[in-house]
Amino acid sequence: MRLTPDLLLSAYQIGVFPMAGDDGEIGWYAPDPRAVLPLDAFHVPKTLAKTVRQRHFEVVADRDFEGTMRACAAPAPGRQETWISDEMVAAYLALHRAGFAHSVECWRDGAFAGGLYGVALGGAFFGESMVSRQRDASKVALVALVERLRAGGFALLDTQMTTPHLARFGVTEIPRAAFERQLSRALALDADWHAVDHAGPGG
Repeated sequence: MRLTPDLLLSAYQIGVFPMAGDDGEIGWYAPDPRAVLPLDAFHVPKTLAKTVRQRHFEVVADRDFEGTMRACAAPAPGRQETWISDEMVAAYLALHRAGFAHSVECWRDGAFAGGLYGVALGGAFFGESMVSRQRDASKVALVALVERLRAGGFALLDTQMTTPHLARFGVTEIPRAAFERQLSRALALDADWHAVDHAGPGG
């Protein structure tokens, strides 16, 4: 089955997401429990808050979605294999062009320093992957993502699975049934990914 934007949107609406295996074949996943980051309980560690205030990075959205996704897919120390295949890049790029997939990126001195990408649907944002090429870049992007989601009226930030890295920010695991209830409520919302951009400097 070919991965298409319509297939991806249908999957996200029922809480399912794809990952490619070593052979490139797409598998579909719906973890139970499911990891989410409650937007009203997001915790920013003090050292990271200081980094954000110092504005080491230029933080932007959707400047280079494909580049962000390919950076997430690239081999890294301790991770030689990737679950992001070329087929996935093509499908998510089409989803981005349709206005559903987005990236939050950190740039420094004209170079990509790190970021994250995911899918926005209704009032839900499905975080897919994050990457740092410079220290703390992906963390700063996560802070910016949460600010953007809050401003836009989003209600759910799905992180799929938890890691010790994400747990520091308040990510928690909830039963699949509870996730589906949250997802249903979030999908009914008319959230605005671009609300921060419309607000302009000073909000």
